[in-house]
Amino acid sequence: MNSNTVPTKSSKKTLLKIVPFVLLIGLIAAIIGFKGYVIVEPGNRGIVVQLGAVQPYVLNEGLHFKLPFVQDIIPIEVRVQKVQSDEITSSKDLQVVNTVIAVNYRLNPENVNKLYQEVGLDYKDRVVDPAIGESLKAVTAQYTAEELISKRSEVSYNVKETLGKKLSTYYMILDEINITEFKFSPEFNQAIEEKQIAEQQALKANLDLQRVQVEAKQKIEQAKAEAESLTLQKDAVTPELVELRKVEAQLEAIKKWDGKLPSVTGNSAVPFLNIDQYLKQ
Repeated sequence: MNSNTVPTKSSKKTLLKIVPFVLLIGLIAAIIGFKGYVIVEPGNRGIVVQLGAVQPYVLNEGLHFKLPFVQDIIPIEVRVQKVQSDEITSSKDLQVVNTVIAVNYRLNPENVNKLYQEVGLDYKDRVVDPAIGESLKAVTAQYTAEELISKRSEVSYNVKETLGKKLSTYYMILDEINITEFKFSPEFNQAIEEKQIAEQQALKANLDLQRVQVEAKQKIEQAKAEAESLTLQKDAVTPELVELRKVEAQLEAIKKWDGKLPSVTGNSAVPFLNIDQYLKQ
């Protein structure tokens, strides 16, 4: 048989079936060999940089293809991140305040490419830390040292509002802040303690004064009542009432008499009664 024989139709069909599989295998091998794919891990997004230019889209979690030697995929975390900072600020009355603040924030997943383009991956050092310090200084300067303690929830709210606006400028979302501690100088702490003691003593003295005033008022009212009672009793004593009381006393003496005449007479003896007077009645 001649080696230059033209292929039959059946052989052409077989070749047409094999070629796509060969190309597919070759393509897969090229993708693997030249790393033409990327997997974005959970809690991350992929920033696409093509020939040095940040692309206007972001890759979500999962498997994605890329152009070898043309595109680079930079992963960036979008989970909640926590940073704790020690800051030194001043109050409205020029007291030095040492503050410990914890901040929970995260990157806006839809705009991480813009953050990377404008700030880079060191956004914590370049944006977050300075924003925390600036926000604390701006808010604590509006309150006296005592108000920072007594209005702590209000101070926290204002710090959160101020810091949230600063972070949103750089495509970050502030979730929560927690001011864990306000520290003042030993002299200020002592002054606060002495003031609290003085206030407690003043409160006790005021309560004692109120108690004395109430007791004095009660005594006055009681004295008035007794005086009014005596006045009423005095007004109620009439000659008829005096005679009636005498008669009652004599009748009481009769009940107690044993029928014997007293052997002694005088001022201390029981007075003789006019029995006939009562028998006639």
